[in-house]
Amino acid sequence: MAAPATTQCCAPIAREPLGEADAAELATLLKAVADPVRLRLLSMIGSHAGGEACVCDLTGVFDLTAPTISHHLKVLRTAGLIDGERRGTWVYYRIIPEVVNKLGALFAPLATPAKAQNGPVDVELLTV
Repeated sequence: MAAPATTQCCAPIAREPLGEADAAELATLLKAVADPVRLRLLSMIGSHAGGEACVCDLTGVFDLTAPTISHHLKVLRTAGLIDGERRGTWVYYRIIPEVVNKLGALFAPLATPAKAQNGPVDVELLTV
């Protein structure tokens, strides 16, 4: 049996307790993407050619009414995850990378170990 691999912990959420303001901001973002339709919309907008998608490209994918899709887009926009620009009769949406990256950074592993009072935490990963 091979020796267990050891890796340093932790994601930014585990390196130190979140402050009240940071927790409130992140909770708003997490709440906005906690709905499957909104998460799909965010993904569709972010992965669309050119980095933006017309609302006309988004509505046909779902078995939902246009007002319902508009509501979900408004929630994402109010949270600051997307922005939109009207061009003629259509609105084109794009993600706001620095805000979306806050969500990814929350759970991404740290490049350097966290400073803990009792030293770094080692996690053993065992393969069977």
